[in-house]
Amino acid sequence: MVIAVVALIVIGPERLPRVARTMGHLFGRLQRYVNDVKADINREIELEELRKFKTTFEDAARGFEGTVNATVDSVRSEVSKTETELNELTKIEDPAAAPSGTSPSAPADAAPQPGVAGREPEGGTPPPPEKTSV
Repeated sequence: MVIAVVALIVIGPERLPRVARTMGHLFGRLQRYVNDVKADINREIELEELRKFKTTFEDAARGFEGTVNATVDSVRSEVSKTETELNELTKIEDPAAAPSGTSPSAPADAAPQPGVAGREPEGGTPPPPEKTSV
């Protein structure tokens, strides 16, 4: 209130409305400028938070990728080890290495299987019975 009385005395009654209008425009511009600066600062803060989130997410993804790679490597080594063991077992049970007259899949002391000459035909089914006259 004191500022209004001093302005009326210093500026005068004729120019006071024009000066007040100009001051209002300047004050409005100042408010818009301050709001724009606040919005820019808020955007920068949000961008910084997004960057931090991105960094955190990328670190977690790298950690997960490392874990997966380690697991895959361990599984591959186990598969390779198992494959090597199976290859060694195959070499031991190789038919060329077995003594003649024995089959690698059947033990030597196994009973002969029924069929022609002690073996069944290739198809895996026994031959039909022969017809006899009565």
